[in-house]
Amino acid sequence: MFAKLRKFIITGLLIWIPLGITILVIKLLVDLLDKTILLLPPSWRPEALLGFDIPGLGIFISAIVIFVTGFILTNFVGRRLIKWAEKLLDRIPLVRSIYSAVKQVTATVLSPENETFNEVFLIEYPRKEIWTLGFKTGDSPKAFEKVTGEELLTIFVPTTPNPTSGFILYIPRNDVTELDIDVEDALKLVMSLGVVTPETVQKHTKEHH
Repeated sequence: MFAKLRKFIITGLLIWIPLGITILVIKLLVDLLDKTILLLPPSWRPEALLGFDIPGLGIFISAIVIFVTGFILTNFVGRRLIKWAEKLLDRIPLVRSIYSAVKQVTATVLSPENETFNEVFLIEYPRKEIWTLGFKTGDSPKAFEKVTGEELLTIFVPTTPNPTSGFILYIPRNDVTELDIDVEDALKLVMSLGVVTPETVQKHTKEHH
């Protein structure tokens, strides 16, 4: 009886925990976007004009602002305007560093030709004979390769269960093993503390030379 009860409870948890976390994450994103309504002057907000709030209006405004911004900045005048604004930001020491780094990361991730985070590797880290998962984020700077005399790869090693933090390693190409698995499945393995092993993880590996 207790074994059956335990099975029912675990099965229920396996359904509701992922579903609940998914709902919470989506709600967090929706609430964050919806707060863009606060950018409007108080007298322009729905509660002032209509007497009641309109859920989701902030999301609609965000989409309009993003679209209009992209439309304006893709023409000649817009490009000149953004260059002028970037030159202005480039004169402010702290702002310059933050803006430049965020812009480069955003441009790389959103680029249609982006090849970042599309390869999964098995590497020996933090020492020999101890293996961990890593994701290729690009080729290493040529200056580093001149120092080492080897072709290097830039590998991101995520922490678990939060894969948004981690370490950047520059590893010789011949010292990494490419895994024939999906990036999404590799991230599931990291986020689940190694408990969840997707089917593609079971596939064979191939040496990367």
